[in-house]
Amino acid sequence: MDAVVASRDVVRVLLVEDDAGDALLVEELLADVNAPIRLTRAHSLAEAQPLLAGQDCVLLDLGLPDASGLQALRKLEEAGGGVAVVVLTGLADEQQGVAAVAAGAQDYLVKGQVDGDLLSRVIRYAVERVRSEEIQRQLREERLYAKEKARLERGLLPTPVLSDPRLDRDFTYQPGRQRMLLGGDFYDLVQTDDGTVHAVIGDVCGHGPDEAALGVYLRVAWRALVLAGRPVDEVLGTMQRVLVHERHLDGLFATVCMLSVDPDRRGARLRLAGHPPPVLVADGAVSLLRAPVGVPLGVLEKAAWPSAAVELGERWSVLMYTDGLVEGRTGDTAERLGVSRLADLVGALASRGPGWRVGVLDDLIHEVCVLNEGDLVDDVAAMLLTRVAGDAGA
Repeated sequence: MDAVVASRDVVRVLLVEDDAGDALLVEELLADVNAPIRLTRAHSLAEAQPLLAGQDCVLLDLGLPDASGLQALRKLEEAGGGVAVVVLTGLADEQQGVAAVAAGAQDYLVKGQVDGDLLSRVIRYAVERVRSEEIQRQLREERLYAKEKARLERGLLPTPVLSDPRLDRDFTYQPGRQRMLLGGDFYDLVQTDDGTVHAVIGDVCGHGPDEAALGVYLRVAWRALVLAGRPVDEVLGTMQRVLVHERHLDGLFATVCMLSVDPDRRGARLRLAGHPPPVLVADGAVSLLRAPVGVPLGVLEKAAWPSAAVELGERWSVLMYTDGLVEGRTGDTAERLGVSRLADLVGALASRGPGWRVGVLDDLIHEVCVLNEGDLVDDVAAMLLTRVAGDAGA
């Protein structure tokens, strides 16, 4: 017996055969070679269908009372896809066996021309072929997922446009429940000709490729508008028009946080569209940056998103994030983490000393997952923007 087969469990085979003599012959052939096969018998296709679950292989007679020829094969595959099928034919019907293989069966055997070794080997090889095909299918899907993820990453998580040596930035993204594909969370960072640095982070409600595509549309629209020098007060309104036009479901919305850091890097203007506020770490203190919270994009046809001036100071770090980070549970209670508790966690991490920013985003997500007692349900995107040095010559 092949080593690869010998290492596996007993092969479970369903024999679908209405002729008692032929069924007995199959049983005896397998018994003669002591094949590691557990055989179950069904007399008709209708009797076989409820028994398919858990079977590795089906030996299918093409001359059943309730289905014959390729009709039997098609009905069987519809009822239990993924099970290896070996068809049994009479000597006069050998061409039906060839046609069955062309239609999806793994092999065929002619009754009366089979011994125990051949029957056992054909069954094992049919099972191995199906397993191999399933592995190949999964590999193809993994490659497609990887390509899709790469495309989404390029669209949702771009390379920032930043040239100011006084500023440092770090980003992270974690899919909820360790899903492979990205959701609709996005971020971007752009420095314009006047020296202002604009940062945005947003979250399209829902999960899946449609929401991710919508996040790409919004992120690209935001960057194009900012680089084109459009007035910042117009940016969120235009993003809303894009969202309403491109969304695949009525009522789909997105939350957005936009921070525009002044050229002197000591202050900024903050705009919130239904989004949680950023966390500021400055001069050893941790606080939440506050601004009037407008409605999320896509909720009201006519909406305004007023800005607020915020003081940053000389040395500072600002954490911008999506709400997946604050919606985790705290232990086995129904209480959410919330923005205040998040600020406390950031403060604890910042107290580690001068090198606290190294790996802090991953450390923060880890701490939140520990409190949640497991992976976060929602996706998390986070950006840490830091003023690392004063003005030249200061």
